[in-house]
Amino acid sequence: MVRIVLVQGDITAERVDAVVNAANSSLLGGGGVDGAIHRRGGPEILAACEDLRRSHYGKGLATGRAVATTAGRLPAEHVIHTVGPVWSRDEDRSDLLASCYRASLRVADDVGARTVAFPAISTGIYGWPMEDGARIAVETVRGAATRVEEVRFVLFDAGAYAAFEAALQGSEEAL
Repeated sequence: MVRIVLVQGDITAERVDAVVNAANSSLLGGGGVDGAIHRRGGPEILAACEDLRRSHYGKGLATGRAVATTAGRLPAEHVIHTVGPVWSRDEDRSDLLASCYRASLRVADDVGARTVAFPAISTGIYGWPMEDGARIAVETVRGAATRVEEVRFVLFDAGAYAAFEAALQGSEEAL
């Protein structure tokens, strides 16, 4: 079973095999985690994303999918880009959010990553309620078939950390 670790801090500073980027479908950078990863990782990440757009993802990366690039100047080997769903009050998109975590772990396996850092996908500008996003993230990672040994959820603030801590405790009690 994968070991889950919670960290409050900056995902761009994590020394792991792969950092997961909560990307937008264009793969060309944006705000939040996506912008931070592109800024700190440098132009190598953008160049790799542009190559992906020219070759396989001309219309962009679909929600729930994942793809890897170089990590550029980050202290990681790979960036795994995944596009989370925008939260909707009227439509259950939980499967798409869970798919982001599963697809990212599959890509991590493909590139040989044993340690992976995840942000709280879709809980920022995409509006997903933090507690529900944390629950989906923890349950999905716990249930995934993967060779990844450690998943770090790197959370920006104390509120996100508390939500993930509660989700992790709840999942342990369910075991």
